[in-house]
Amino acid sequence: MIKLKILKVITYFSPFWAFSVLASTYDSTYIENFAKTHVEQNIHLPDNAIVEVTPSKIDPRIVIKPCKEPLQANIPENRAGRNLNIKISCSDSTPWNIYLPVKVKTLVPVVVATTRLNKGSSLTKDNIQVKFVDQKSIRGERISKVEDIYGAKTKRNISANKPITARNICYVCKGELVTVVAKSDSFMIKTTGTAMNNGSLGQQIKVKNERSGRVVTAKVNAINKVEITL
Repeated sequence: MIKLKILKVITYFSPFWAFSVLASTYDSTYIENFAKTHVEQNIHLPDNAIVEVTPSKIDPRIVIKPCKEPLQANIPENRAGRNLNIKISCSDSTPWNIYLPVKVKTLVPVVVATTRLNKGSSLTKDNIQVKFVDQKSIRGERISKVEDIYGAKTKRNISANKPITARNICYVCKGELVTVVAKSDSFMIKTTGTAMNNGSLGQQIKVKNERSGRVVTAKVNAINKVEITL
């Protein structure tokens, strides 16, 4: 009788034990999305950037075996490029690996021209906007806020949708009048001068004082404004 009861108990629970060790099956779409999600959640991004991840399609001839353990993904240590080879692993008693190429594009906010801008064009809310673009396509120091460059002028022609960088605009442009502020801890003087060369924010340029004719070195600190520290 006791043996019969034990047999009944074993028979009752055996389906649950069998279910608990059943291997999960995966198709190619699941593996591709698994790799994509892992990269999106684990890759390091610059501030305010977004990532665009495109996994390759798995060859339909590849047989994806079932796995009794949760799948694991590994991003290679050398992740400087835009092409990664993600390792998808099953670590059960019959382990297997799939290496899946993934393209990664980092998009960063940058100010771009909304229309073609000719050399000498003044930047306004009507001709520039912020757009997310491929980080690899930007040459020079990127600008991410339109309000920082309202009133600046282009030093060369810029095509529509092209990024505007610090090297192709001037906050102070050669030959134009600028406000010159000379200050110390105890006083401040304002005058007008003519810029002797182009300057971006923070650069030192030569300025000719309109009253005295004296040429001084000043730092660009705003649109059409320079400062001399006494």
